[in-house]
Amino acid sequence: MKEFELKYGCNPNQKPSKIFMHNGEDLPIEILCGRPGYINFLDAFNSWQLVKEIKEALGLPAVTSFKHVSPTSAAVGIPLSDDLKKACFVDDIEGLDDSPLACAYARARGTDRMCSFGDWVALSDVCDVTTAKMIKREVSDGIIAPGYEPEALEILKSKRNGNYNIVKIDPNFIPDPIERKQVYGITFEQGRNEFKINKELLSDIVTANKELPDSAVRDLIIALITLKYTQSNSVCFAVDGQAIGVGAGQQSRIHCTRLAGSKADTWFLRQHKKVLALPFLDTLGRPDRDNVIDGYINGNEEDVCAEGNWQKYFKTRPEPLTDTDKKEYLGKISGVALGSDAFFPFSDNIERAYKSGVSYIAEPGGSIRDDAVISCCDKYGITMAFTKMRLFHH
Repeated sequence: MKEFELKYGCNPNQKPSKIFMHNGEDLPIEILCGRPGYINFLDAFNSWQLVKEIKEALGLPAVTSFKHVSPTSAAVGIPLSDDLKKACFVDDIEGLDDSPLACAYARARGTDRMCSFGDWVALSDVCDVTTAKMIKREVSDGIIAPGYEPEALEILKSKRNGNYNIVKIDPNFIPDPIERKQVYGITFEQGRNEFKINKELLSDIVTANKELPDSAVRDLIIALITLKYTQSNSVCFAVDGQAIGVGAGQQSRIHCTRLAGSKADTWFLRQHKKVLALPFLDTLGRPDRDNVIDGYINGNEEDVCAEGNWQKYFKTRPEPLTDTDKKEYLGKISGVALGSDAFFPFSDNIERAYKSGVSYIAEPGGSIRDDAVISCCDKYGITMAFTKMRLFHH
């Protein structure tokens, strides 16, 4: 296939639109179902690069959930605890522990379920039946993977009345080393960002605490690769083999940190015993449960526990999750990794990160205020590595 005509461009008025290879060669993809659009393919090709890089860096199956050209999360195939399975709505999946790819999907899709509503999924490995069954019951726009087991493909083709976007990509495709884009009729050209993110990147530890266990190395690598495919500038929290909070595209770095930290806090609190025990009505769908859980944890516009409200969602009125409950629960969290795609100019970022259990940080360094940031890390016993490499991505 030399080119593919899209439904429309970024917006419905932007026609005609298509994808093709600049050198005239065949596209490295097959469209097995559906008709992906412009933004679908931006999500598809960026998300594929992310999981491909994580798989190459860590040797584990990787999955990411993308929305509006940024990852909501990314994860590798590590088994989930019983509480995490319940928090991710996958405690009913038979054979989950037997499929590392399915575990990676459960983590990636279960991290920020509000933002992943209507997502694009990327798998580093051939899609198996267990993973396909989980994807089928979530609201999703499409998927890209290097292949699909026959039964898994049939399961996915049944989504969205047979219109679910399914893309197969050649895993051996190597893109042109020079990339181009146009803005306002002007062509920009640059070399592709082939910078490798690996353990060696974390060798320059600048804090008094030099401890960096293998689990932290893994999580920092996941965070940094995830950042490479966000709309910068961005901050990513990661733990236990998955990104748990992505703050992307904010002009202020402290706002990035606050946004990522609040998402990480919500992810942790989804595993609080009060949240896991919420007595939902059997008729309440998965997306509605996500909204109610978010409101229960974060106290959004509607008090879901209030008289006249709780009856819409619960069989019995639940006890509220109080500020004291949240503070006590989050106060026990530690071992979280944080990656940043640019240096932290002020220590307020460290103060905020520490409140969400951050023990390890990787950032480029190079600010005139590095000493103050390092001193703040030392105050809290945080290990910080300077990568000396910015990861801005547009």
